[in-house]
Amino acid sequence: MDNVNYDVIATEDGSLIKMWTRGVPVEESAKQQLGNTARMPFIYKHIAVMPDVHLGKGSTIGSVIPTLGAIIPAAVGVDIGCGMMAAKTTLTASDLPDNLGPLRSAIEKAVPHGMSPKTRGYRGRDEGSWHTPPSAVDLAWATLKDEFDVICEKTPKLKNTNNYRHLGTLGSGNHFIEVCLDESNGVWFMLHSGSRGVGNAIGSHFIELAKQDMRTHFINLPDQDLAYLNEGTSHYDNYVEAVSWAQRFARTNRDVMMHNLIAAVRTVITKPFETHVEAINCHHNYVQRERHFGEDVLITRKGAVSARPGELGIIPGSMGAKSYIVRGKGNADSFHSCSHGAGRVMSRNEAKRRFTAADHALATAGVECRKDDNVVDEIPMAYKDIDAVMHAQRDLVEVVHTLKQVVCVKG
Repeated sequence: MDNVNYDVIATEDGSLIKMWTRGVPVEESAKQQLGNTARMPFIYKHIAVMPDVHLGKGSTIGSVIPTLGAIIPAAVGVDIGCGMMAAKTTLTASDLPDNLGPLRSAIEKAVPHGMSPKTRGYRGRDEGSWHTPPSAVDLAWATLKDEFDVICEKTPKLKNTNNYRHLGTLGSGNHFIEVCLDESNGVWFMLHSGSRGVGNAIGSHFIELAKQDMRTHFINLPDQDLAYLNEGTSHYDNYVEAVSWAQRFARTNRDVMMHNLIAAVRTVITKPFETHVEAINCHHNYVQRERHFGEDVLITRKGAVSARPGELGIIPGSMGAKSYIVRGKGNADSFHSCSHGAGRVMSRNEAKRRFTAADHALATAGVECRKDDNVVDEIPMAYKDIDAVMHAQRDLVEVVHTLKQVVCVKG
């Protein structure tokens, strides 16, 4: 009997790809991209592919890339440390107001989001950043500033990023804040964001340095976005320092947003309540050193979540779909990983071509959220079936809570 829930693909040179994608569609372009990555000479053991896999820049989103002696900056990406945070509260569904509009408005005012005044719907922020950061941002930035100053001595261009004013802000695209109900009608707060502009600047800078290194050493690649930094070089050392800081910025960013989100909810719901009854703060775009199969290796999770034995994680669905709080099973072949969401089945432009604001309103019925043309690219039908995604990775995680959003704030 076959007790293995993944498929193994071998490339022409014998490199291995293990795919937890049974019952989930994977486009041919993503398979080609996986093959390109698996053939890189420093890949350790195999590439692990999550069920939400889809085409990315250089490497697929939804893949786990173990390496020895090198890092691919584009595999980590430019939204360094992007991830999720969720906190259970002592509130129940009956404690929420019948009209959820004011609750959504309070959250939107408390957390800068989006990219322009038209989409934000309020004044006082510039490009989704703080005009005057509150004290919570000042306190958080104080824990990050000294190390950032050291990084800027080596990479002066980072000084000009909107780092301080982006701390505690959501961003745009698929970043979101949600109020959710679990299977027992308990209220959860959940949010999705990363390292914002400063992470983008760090990622973009080192991606370009890696490409320059490839040209300098006449190294041919199947895709220029697989350009890598070799361990022992100054570029590598500087990148490791900067990317580690960006990941800490991202985690702190989510902490600050959660703090302001809770304060905003208290202005609408006057009943006393506690939060962080259960709390998770996890990355899904990052790199860190871990031990697997008896070796210390660098693990890049590009759209994947750590799922060590007993470790809690978050797998969100799309707007209008379920999300999951999960517990890792510590599957060795996946390098202790699971998916980071449902995964797109079409591009944002394709979603806008296929669907209308009316389609989006119907698909998100019962959710207090934006339903205008500017968020049609986030329509649930642009994503894979979250139930199929969860079934495909049943040997990676177990479901602890099932969440359904009732309020969603999009960037």
